[in-house]
Amino acid sequence: MARASHVDDADYQLADLVAAESWHFWFRARRGLVTWMIARSFPRFGSLLEVGCGTGYLLGDLRGRFPGAVLAGCDILFDSLRYARPRLPRGLVFQADARRLPIARRFDVVIALDVIEHLDEDVAALREMFRVVEPGGGVVLTVPQHQWLWSATDEFSRHRRRYNRAELLAKTRAAGFEVLRCTSFFTATLPLIALQRLARPGDDSEPVSELRISRAVNAAAALMLRPEWWLIKAGISMPIGSSLLVVARRPAA
Repeated sequence: MARASHVDDADYQLADLVAAESWHFWFRARRGLVTWMIARSFPRFGSLLEVGCGTGYLLGDLRGRFPGAVLAGCDILFDSLRYARPRLPRGLVFQADARRLPIARRFDVVIALDVIEHLDEDVAALREMFRVVEPGGGVVLTVPQHQWLWSATDEFSRHRRRYNRAELLAKTRAAGFEVLRCTSFFTATLPLIALQRLARPGDDSEPVSELRISRAVNAAAALMLRPEWWLIKAGISMPIGSSLLVVARRPAA
């Protein structure tokens, strides 16, 4: 599973990704959860950096939700940034390796959504995020969870690993952060994902089709996720799910 030490990403056509981001339940649910966690955990933040911002869809949402905040985004893939720049016309958008962020300023919040699983040196990236976070500020991370779910989708996506909770918490703390919240998500859809991926673990045609599900399946999956969303908002940490989220803070002292 280990590969050369460099940043890598899936071979999705950007057109497929851009088309899916606006309506696909996976993207919508992740955006909603992360936005809520930011507002809940760092309600007075004035600046935010998204590491691995991709096409900038979330930054566009945050611009509307938090109009007074200074927003910035970076990504290793230059083609993705061509979509991100128009979504953040007054923000900073730049190309960067997550392990060597070319900035000296600090942000109140840094987010990295499904980024560090692409890196051999994931702790180095977390330490860079720690460096660029203001004392008292924090990070929001999401990663794929459960190594037993490993399939052709992970190979296609060029993942280095799927995390378990103990591993992600240990690495977040090793970078210097204090963990505030940790929860699994996509719990309700986990059985469907497991059946799909474990039934055909070597089928490399499957990853692209996951972006092209029918509208009926999409609506059903979104409906299935509502109860876990309510539980997470109530403060419950979901024990299993295909993804994992961590909110952590850089100590103020």
